[in-house]
Amino acid sequence: MCIVYSMQRRNLSHEAATTIRDQILNGELAAGDRVNEVHLAASLELSRTPLREALSLLTSESFLIQQPRRGYFVRGLSLDEFDQLYDMRALLDPEALRIAGLPLRGQIDELHRLNEAIRKATHDPVRVIELDDAWHLRLIDHCPNRILLDTIGHFILRTRRYEHAYLRSGTHVEVALADHEEILAGLDDDDLQRACSGLRVNMRSASDPMRRWLQEREE
Repeated sequence: MCIVYSMQRRNLSHEAATTIRDQILNGELAAGDRVNEVHLAASLELSRTPLREALSLLTSESFLIQQPRRGYFVRGLSLDEFDQLYDMRALLDPEALRIAGLPLRGQIDELHRLNEAIRKATHDPVRVIELDDAWHLRLIDHCPNRILLDTIGHFILRTRRYEHAYLRSGTHVEVALADHEEILAGLDDDDLQRACSGLRVNMRSASDPMRRWLQEREE
């Protein structure tokens, strides 16, 4: 009975974390905003325990910060953090692909289809972010190092905050379709080194427009 209750509470916590995370991503909760736990518990129809667990999870994901005796606040965006996040992605993603080796033909075909879906969704930048994340995760999901994949998933969550904030600024997002095609060309030719190199370039080139926006924002 205790195990069932614990699982139900964990599910409630994760559902609450998803809701709050979405509120941060869409700008409903802005950087610096204080999280009103009483109002949030009432709106989500949650007791304080699963809500606190959700807030703790979001703090570990760097969506929130906790200040002693003051509560939880939405964490701000910074150029320094952004550079560190994308520098890590440029290291982690190519390494995961290197360890994984060449994917099977069916997986490569699926990556081609996802890339075409990205091309068709350029009018919907939020959808582009979702598809781009799915493309990158599908590229490396045959990697046997699950801890590495979990780490990359965590970094994707953290970089998503910057991508959504960039979109809300009204600035057009350039989709790195050419980079994806270069990676796929390497996979089609059974050239793993070329694919890994293309992925490293993609991680860096995709961040350039957002980095310029953040730099202007801080200045």
